[in-house]
Amino acid sequence: MPELIGIGVGPGDPELLTVKAAKAIQNADTIMCPASGEDRPSIALSIVSSLIDKSKNQEIVKLIFPMTKDKDVLEATWKKNAKIMAEKVLTGKNVVYLTIGDPYLYSTWIYMHKDIELNHPEIKISVIPGIVSMFTFAAKVGISIAEGSEKVAIIPSCYDLSTVKEIAKNSETMVFLKDGRYFDKVIDLLKESGFPDNSIFAIGQDLGTENEIIRKLTLGEVNDGTLTTKYFSILVVKRV
Repeated sequence: MPELIGIGVGPGDPELLTVKAAKAIQNADTIMCPASGEDRPSIALSIVSSLIDKSKNQEIVKLIFPMTKDKDVLEATWKKNAKIMAEKVLTGKNVVYLTIGDPYLYSTWIYMHKDIELNHPEIKISVIPGIVSMFTFAAKVGISIAEGSEKVAIIPSCYDLSTVKEIAKNSETMVFLKDGRYFDKVIDLLKESGFPDNSIFAIGQDLGTENEIIRKLTLGEVNDGTLTTKYFSILVVKRV
């Protein structure tokens, strides 16, 4: 029976792909991957490019997800791409969908999975988890995400600073993901929330790629100014 598999390809390093993910990709008839525009490359696809056997003539389908916060546009996009995925599986193809990190952490896969599950219950769907950036980053920097009874907060963006401030007051570790262009806005907020100057302040971008940059400071050492201009960035701040 044809199958749809959501695959987490990790943060960027092809060697961090799981064996199960590699096998599923190599056995797929159709490989689907996200991109922000028709003329934009798929980062998820680039991570697994070495696994694709051109002699097998696997079909590559790029699904477009525009970078917008417009809820109507997003929902229409999810439905459109879910329909494309479902129709391909119903033709008898084994389809995999690649997503950076893990399919169930801030991924477009979540919305398409819900749509297909609702409208096409006959389609078999499975998910292969991937290593997420916060654990890769922690390993590279040498810091713990949590110890003992410490509380961890994961923030997908810094748009609503008032909410972030309240969360920070009750957390030992703050992990900021997805949009590094807003990281510089949280420095004063963290200090106001009780994070001392000796708190670990570690920032990374383009993890697992040749452009990888990692900086480890204390909160008190951070200067004013832009920390990163990259969307795919991570910031971990930990009380010590």
